[in-house]
Amino acid sequence: MNDSNVGVDVVIRSMHRGDIDSVVAIELQAFTSPWKAETFLGLIGRTGAELWVVEHSRVGVIAYGVLWYLLDQGQLANMAVAPEFLGQGLAARLLDHMLELACNRGIKSIYLEVRASNERAAELYLGFGFKEISRREDYYDLPKEDARVMRIEL
Repeated sequence: MNDSNVGVDVVIRSMHRGDIDSVVAIELQAFTSPWKAETFLGLIGRTGAELWVVEHSRVGVIAYGVLWYLLDQGQLANMAVAPEFLGQGLAARLLDHMLELACNRGIKSIYLEVRASNERAAELYLGFGFKEISRREDYYDLPKEDARVMRIEL
């Protein structure tokens, strides 16, 4: 589905247990080393973890994000958009939502890792004000690849 008006048909809300099958389906399409359903289930309702989904009124869950934090430090642990909805601004809307949430929680900085080859995601993060602060050599498997470590000060 490539609906140019997809933005008006979506809502960002907390992830629920009933969303897990849809989230894992997106995860399997987005990543070569995907998280398992148990990982998401273990984070739902956990103190210091915020899980969000973007839900389309006709299609269901089409994107998700995971932010965890301790004291004033946060980490954007996971975020993905269903492939058929890429390029429609959903990742930006979700990231904006999570950054606003982080500010409201008193989080001062957020870190993330992104594959060195994932230019689309890196450009999104840079556009929001994240800065690359280091690289982690051979951080990812399947295939082996460096991670760009990025941080934003809120």
